[in-house]
Amino acid sequence: MKIIFAGTDDHWCHYQTTLPAAFKRAEIDTSITRDLEAYDADYIVFAPNGPLSDFTPYTKTKAVLNLWAGVETIVGNATLTQPLVRMIDHGLTQGMVEWVSAHSLRYHVGMDAHIHGQDGTWRNTSWPPLAETRRVTVLGMGALGTGCAQALRSIGFPVTGWSRTQKTIDGINCLSGDAALDEALRSADVLVLLLPLTDETNNLLDAQKLALLPKGAFLLNPGRGPLIDDDALLAALDQNIAHATLDVFNTEPLPTDHPYWAHRQVTVTPHIASVTRAATAADAIARNIRRIENGQTPIGLVDRTAGY
Repeated sequence: MKIIFAGTDDHWCHYQTTLPAAFKRAEIDTSITRDLEAYDADYIVFAPNGPLSDFTPYTKTKAVLNLWAGVETIVGNATLTQPLVRMIDHGLTQGMVEWVSAHSLRYHVGMDAHIHGQDGTWRNTSWPPLAETRRVTVLGMGALGTGCAQALRSIGFPVTGWSRTQKTIDGINCLSGDAALDEALRSADVLVLLLPLTDETNNLLDAQKLALLPKGAFLLNPGRGPLIDDDALLAALDQNIAHATLDVFNTEPLPTDHPYWAHRQVTVTPHIASVTRAATAADAIARNIRRIENGQTPIGLVDRTAGY
């Protein structure tokens, strides 16, 4: 079996040992090459910012395995006729769960007031409500959204999850479809955005949708920057949104003169909510190749019509 690693040198330095080790654990006998002219490759491990853009010559390739969870940069590639598999792995999900849980709890217990209030004033006049009274809505109930929803529910938050298609997840109030989106937003004291980026979700959180959030709502976006209309969010911060923590943006790195940097109700993090970690991602790739070789559907197979 031959596998092409279509990534940058920075990617390869992390995978040149982890991938062979993962294949060995999965008992897959394979050779890995970075030669893009190895047109007889059985599989391609693909980095979205790597050197490969034309998939036409790879007529024998059984699947293209994406290193990232997001596939918006490749799913519309007209030359890609091979099955496309997005990254779903423990490390990616756990990293997102930790980031979302940390910032949700930061808002919930009012940590900023004390972190930024070290001025000698003893502030013990109020206590945060219990988690059971703070409603959380997660938009996007894929692997990342489901993991975050379950973690927040385990803390005690009542959690609503919204997705395009109906899901059934124990302990989560699952809503679906356009008609239920407004309901999901109206019940969001904390809103977490983990939707894929598609034509339907681009600028989904516009002025009209943001206005549905309760007064004093908090917003977390570790999903995709273009899910939010930036101008609408800046306006909503003067209306009903208490604070927004944003990890992803329409332009990255976020320009130094962008209003988000200086806004007292915005926290910027530099696209670090979760990353693909080679140690766990390599095992996910190996497991999916084993599944395909055994005639099974790979985990994370992309629906081209849906865009994710």
